[in-house]
Amino acid sequence: MVSLNDIAPGTWNIDADHTEIGFVARHLAVTKVKGRFTDFSVNAEVAEDRKNSTLEFTVQTASVQTRNADRDAHLKSADFFDVEQYPTMTFKATNIGDDTITGDLTIKDVTKPVTFDYEFNGISDDPWGGTRAGFEAQGEINRKDFGLSFDAAAPGGNALVSDKIKINLDLEFVKA
Repeated sequence: MVSLNDIAPGTWNIDADHTEIGFVARHLAVTKVKGRFTDFSVNAEVAEDRKNSTLEFTVQTASVQTRNADRDAHLKSADFFDVEQYPTMTFKATNIGDDTITGDLTIKDVTKPVTFDYEFNGISDDPWGGTRAGFEAQGEINRKDFGLSFDAAAPGGNALVSDKIKINLDLEFVKA
């Protein structure tokens, strides 16, 4: 069985066409609204000593998509991402373990530690002479901790948007 320790040291580039940075929020406490970001970069350097490896994400907040133009515009506003003032959000790993990655997530100039549980999906050679590695990761944040403070309730008291946001990452890397 292939393990994370089988990944060759060096630079690994993200394959954006086979990667998704997504999130899930509850709407009125009864359904899920899913979204994703389409413009991002990832820097990954695997060190000989795995605990010295680095992983950094930069996401362009204006690239948010939820399949609803009005909702996307609202997410870009000051109620949420305020893309004019805060065009990016970042994540920088501080500890890469066997099944968790902890790091500093910065949204709207607020930085908080976040831990993602991850699963290493393995390594594969591709038809073009490259080597690929895949991961899935999940984490959760309270959006209000990062200044995403929109607060509205429906009649009866259910929050229009949940405070808890699940973050889902499907990542494919290519060895440089």
